[in-house]
Amino acid sequence: MSFECAVTLLVLALLGSGQVQGKVFLQRAGQAFNSRSYQSMLTVTNGEQFGNWTWPEMCPENFFAVGFSVRVESNQYGADDTALNGVRLICAKDDTRNFLYTVESHTGFFGDWSPPQYCPSGVLTSFQLRVEPHQDLFGDDTAVNNIKFRCSSHPMLEGAGMEWGNYGHWSQDCGRGGICGLETKMEEYQWGLDDSTLNDVRFHCCDKSQQ
Repeated sequence: MSFECAVTLLVLALLGSGQVQGKVFLQRAGQAFNSRSYQSMLTVTNGEQFGNWTWPEMCPENFFAVGFSVRVESNQYGADDTALNGVRLICAKDDTRNFLYTVESHTGFFGDWSPPQYCPSGVLTSFQLRVEPHQDLFGDDTAVNNIKFRCSSHPMLEGAGMEWGNYGHWSQDCGRGGICGLETKMEEYQWGLDDSTLNDVRFHCCDKSQQ
């Protein structure tokens, strides 16, 4: 079954069950579209040192990130803080946004997902990370605390993260296309020691002119 046929069947099923009612709806893309080619990778220089890069997750072909959500653990007031635990991209095929996929790569175990934020039009094209530097042996590491995105229509969106650390420089811009996937650098669960969870993130750029 082709991708377009699968989408059509899902839309019809949801319409029949009364789950759409004229609104957009979401489905997790996972690793199903990781063979999608991309033109460049957006990175920043202020990510932290702990953990390893995990698997990529890509938007479906011809879909681009139009919004995002973040998983955030609130202030633990003396207990172990982890701040930002994950980033979830929301992918759409065009400005009608009738069908949306989410992609998120590996995420931490703490906190809750924030309400989605969307570009008023266009797609996500660059990002900036707020990172608390390593707190040495007896400090409480949180690493990435928040994220900002720029849209191709020029608005800037900021996540509902925490306020430790500082924002670094903006990444490069996707140029003629937009963000179409991501990878996260995660420190795995530390079993009672200091957890920092999300330490860095990088985003894939796809070029709309090649569709």
